[in-house]
Amino acid sequence: MCGIIGCCSRGKVVDSLIDGLKRLEYRGYDSAGLAITGPGQPLMLHKSVGQVALLQDSLPVDFEGPTGIAHTRWATHGAPTTANTHPHTDQSGHIAVVHNGIIENYSAIKAFLEGEGVVFQSETDTEALAQLIGYRYDGDLFEAVRGALLEVEGAYGIAVIDDREPEAMVAARKGSPLILGISEHTKWVASDAAPLAAYTRNVVYLEDSEIAYLTPDTYRTTTLQSRAVVHKVERIDLEIEALEKRGFPHFMLKEIYEQPEVMRNVFRGRLNPETGEVKLGGLTISNRELKKINRIIITACGTSWHAALGGEYMLETYARIPVEVEYASEFRYRRPLLNSEDLVIVVSQSGETADTLAALNEAQAQGAYVMGICNAVGSTIARATDFGVYTHAGPEIGVASTKAYTAQLGAMALLTLRFGRLHHLTPERAIQIAQGIEKLPEQIERVLESNESIREIAEAMAEAPNCLYLGRGFNFPLALEGALKMKEIAYIHAEGYPAAEMKHGPIALIDKGMPVIFIATQDRIYDKVVSNIEQVRARGAFVIAIATQGDSSIYRYADRVIEIPPAMDLLTPIVAAVPLQLLAYHCAVTRGCDVDKPRNLAKSVTVE
Repeated sequence: MCGIIGCCSRGKVVDSLIDGLKRLEYRGYDSAGLAITGPGQPLMLHKSVGQVALLQDSLPVDFEGPTGIAHTRWATHGAPTTANTHPHTDQSGHIAVVHNGIIENYSAIKAFLEGEGVVFQSETDTEALAQLIGYRYDGDLFEAVRGALLEVEGAYGIAVIDDREPEAMVAARKGSPLILGISEHTKWVASDAAPLAAYTRNVVYLEDSEIAYLTPDTYRTTTLQSRAVVHKVERIDLEIEALEKRGFPHFMLKEIYEQPEVMRNVFRGRLNPETGEVKLGGLTISNRELKKINRIIITACGTSWHAALGGEYMLETYARIPVEVEYASEFRYRRPLLNSEDLVIVVSQSGETADTLAALNEAQAQGAYVMGICNAVGSTIARATDFGVYTHAGPEIGVASTKAYTAQLGAMALLTLRFGRLHHLTPERAIQIAQGIEKLPEQIERVLESNESIREIAEAMAEAPNCLYLGRGFNFPLALEGALKMKEIAYIHAEGYPAAEMKHGPIALIDKGMPVIFIATQDRIYDKVVSNIEQVRARGAFVIAIATQGDSSIYRYADRVIEIPPAMDLLTPIVAAVPLQLLAYHCAVTRGCDVDKPRNLAKSVTVE
């Protein structure tokens, strides 16, 4: 969840490190820090609690050097304080470490080192690693790091520098992503590709239990057991413009507005609306093998779990395959029963989610097919799954997911068509669905035209302490996602329920003026939803309805209406997600919240 950037170069690196931290800030923003060294230059540290801008503003004038590491933190062990901020040093003050992950046996390491006279300065697990490296140091930084990591249990992505080897940097990973950036006279380490794109497109993806030694002109990689590893240098396709706000006040709003183009990217080259056929290049499994699959398990966390639940409704309805949706954080601990006729689909925006990776490993260990749906090319999930689908949503910087969610639902719609055609879905029905999918970008563009009216509705409900989101059928998972968005960025307590379940308990919470958001589009259970609306109106609720364009009758039941274009039932949640995203966004702005960096959250959850 934390962001790491490191550089060893022939020139000064501080400005580049600060720029990299800004591009990584969505991974954590409790605190930030840098460590710098160079030939004849002692190790220098500078740390600041809060966001990267505070670190930048407080940098000493002479804080410079050609070798450095930097870190932006999402706190796990220890509160956000200067003492707990990375980089951490060993007792000698020569070695500095930045770390993403959790050292599970840090207490045992700390107790051992304290018994050897080492004095600790922080509450973090990372300092135990820094001190252990210092304790093991015997004139060779690479060997000290390698030896220390052999004693470590847990997850880590680390970068280490030492002012006694001022032109070198050591990096290693296990269960937490780390990328090497390669250019002629500069080498980089980063926790993802975003901070590298401005400086190099050539990268090496470290694998688990690998360690790298870098200087400005060279690098080498080995396993922790000292076996040499030669990696292919890959090229990242990431435009700098995609990492900028481009005139929008927040990344989240920009990413909401990018969704029409995201939908085009999800479907481009994959969907034939004339025949209803779907071709997924990453689905490297034969139709014969796909037909053998008799159960699908989809596992994910957070917003991706809501997309997975939406996929369950699509696949069971149109492909008639049994589907189960599991929280990845629970999957491996409940001893799931899997076999070679099961397909496990793991869904993750970053492709690095720790709980989802653990579920992936459990599924593969039990012999199931494992498929990935993720956004990040070259991510761990993309490389570890048997086959998969990229969502092509582009970089998502806002911590609360928007375009990645709708892209995942779009990918689920494509999978539904592919599986449906293999089973009982008729060509005529497949063509109808494919043509409905083709209309999605234009339909989302029309929803975005309602931004101002949605802002006015948000201002009317922004001071409410609680709200409910209710939907039925395909729209129930969207009710969960709408509530999550409101919680994440506006800090309004919100819950999502199936609309019919509301009367089985939650209706007790409803009092005069409480906002209740219904997804009340015209489908086969529309009348049932209207009945649910009447039940909450009778208790004085402030009803906001997401309704189908042209539905004049809904105005009799709702206090506010947001109209969306008519869409097929399985596609309605993609279109209806947009007004719910905008509603949460404008509530957050009205309440003065930090939209892109909500408290206590980070973008990529790479620890359990």
